Amino acid sequence: MTVQIGNIEVGGSELVIIAGPCVIESRNHSLKMATLLKEIMLSEEIPFIFKTSFDKANRTSVNSYRGPGLEEGLDILGEVKDTTSVPILTDIHSPDQAELVAKVADVLQVPAFLCRQTDLLLAAGETGKCVNVKKGQFIAPQDLTNIVKKIESTGNSNILLTERGTSFGYNNLVADMRAIHIMKESGHPVVFDATHSAQMPGVLGDSTGGNREIIPTLAKAAVAAGCDAVFMEVHDDVVNAKSDAATQWPLERAAGLVVILKKIFQVVRDSNE
Repeated sequence: MTVQIGNIEVGGSELVIIAGPCVIESRNHSLKMATLLKEIMLSEEIPFIFKTSFDKANRTSVNSYRGPGLEEGLDILGEVKDTTSVPILTDIHSPDQAELVAKVADVLQVPAFLCRQTDLLLAAGETGKCVNVKKGQFIAPQDLTNIVKKIESTGNSNILLTERGTSFGYNNLVADMRAIHIMKESGHPVVFDATHSAQMPGVLGDSTGGNREIIPTLAKAAVAAGCDAVFMEVHDDVVNAKSDAATQWPLERAAGLVVILKKIFQVVRDSNE
């Protein structure tokens, strides 16, 4: 099964890249990042969906920056979409947000910690928009079957499933590439979240750490394993990023990585024909 998002087909003959800053830091920064990322993907002929969050509701510390909030965030996302003509993906955290966010975003993302919340899944599905479900760090890939059924019960089959690592003891995640094969048995396209999979949750005490340099290894392995899209948070100043600074991928290194991923994807697809 493929999912159509604007003029982009996920699960088809091309690798799709979902990329952008973790959180909206400002209007100008969001417009800048969307424009620069679009230029990179256009030059490499890679389908591109811009992602960023108006609210990061599960930050480690109560003092951490969360974003501009729903109203201002959707206004910024709407401007980004109008300016760049790029599809938008953003998170929702409660059922009452789904309909409002669906007026702007092309993909509603259900965060990993909320992936089993029935009311949230139903509300997302009822919008008719594509729903991207992040697999919780605490569940097995085959457990997504019931999650998919919840969304499908609304009559919406525009579903993406994202692998983003599994809890491995305390303060650590492991990306099990078998999950991609298992999740694809659902019949829906599978996304690999290369940056969150490199996290070390809570390891810094009041924030999440991680290993940025492992991101290319994980992304290449996931594409070789058969994922349909790669999700990656990208920032032009990773050290000073307001969220997930340890695992956002530097903008200046984005082109080099996506070119390699595209080549691997083509080899895998050619070998399956």
